[in-house]
Amino acid sequence: MAVDDQHLAVAATHGDSEAFSALLGRHYDRVFALAFRLTGQRAEAEDLTQDICAALPDKMAHYQPSARFTTWLYRVVVNAAHDRRRRAATRTKAASGWGDWEVDRQAAIAETNDQLDWLTRAMRALPDDLRDTLALILDDVTHADASEILGVSPGTISWRVSEAKKHLRALKQQEDAS
Repeated sequence: MAVDDQHLAVAATHGDSEAFSALLGRHYDRVFALAFRLTGQRAEAEDLTQDICAALPDKMAHYQPSARFTTWLYRVVVNAAHDRRRRAATRTKAASGWGDWEVDRQAAIAETNDQLDWLTRAMRALPDDLRDTLALILDDVTHADASEILGVSPGTISWRVSEAKKHLRALKQQEDAS
């Protein structure tokens, strides 16, 4: 003799795992079919169905025996689909603009890297004293500290930086003309 859904649902609300398994076995295909119609995508429907099945034991505590089990179950599926859509819309809204921001950030990084690569190559063409001075200054060493490190006056450091800039400008103009 087959036990109806109502009796199985009441037993499942009281912790009867066999009753719960029987209900799930009976209605899994219906839950998946409704989830598929609500989402329109097989993978999304599979995920939604798994989420519903995982949450169903807790939700059974809210089942009212006065309602038909299938009606209640369909409501659970519809609510889960609505919740999933709201979460997806919230993620999409929160993420909008971030894609553009990331593209711009990556472009800026690439441009900076190109500039640093050029500067590294160009510094190889400088005389040693100018390259050493510029390397220190680019490392945020003050003119006073650079003069102490290199054993020259702060005025010489300023002159070397100026000369290095002239050399680099000339090199850049030469490359741009080519």
